[in-house]
Amino acid sequence: MALLESGEMYLETIYLLKENKPNLHSVDIVDKLGYSKSSVSRAVNLLREQGYLAIDESGKIDFTHTGKELSKEIYSRHNLLTELFMRLGVSAEIAENDACRVEHVISNESMDAIRKYLDNNATN
Repeated sequence: MALLESGEMYLETIYLLKENKPNLHSVDIVDKLGYSKSSVSRAVNLLREQGYLAIDESGKIDFTHTGKELSKEIYSRHNLLTELFMRLGVSAEIAENDACRVEHVISNESMDAIRKYLDNNATN
């Protein structure tokens, strides 16, 4: 089953939050995103059911291997797109916002081409 954009957004957010807070709970996601507790709880439980997250008895959220790999890939796409847009002259804020939207719909073929382009045209 393909992961929806909202699921990818949650995985990316969890990935970023866990960098500074390994003992992550749903309330931390609520605080970051400003969504209701019920919305976050529903999303986290769906991601758990899909095999991307594990939740222990205390409510601590961890990635499964699959979830961790996917979240890293989503974040990598975000960073590559942001870098591309900024190299094209887009301001950092706009590049960041546009990358956030594009990262969920761009094809793997296009991402591979962007990676190759950026690797071959690295700035010094």
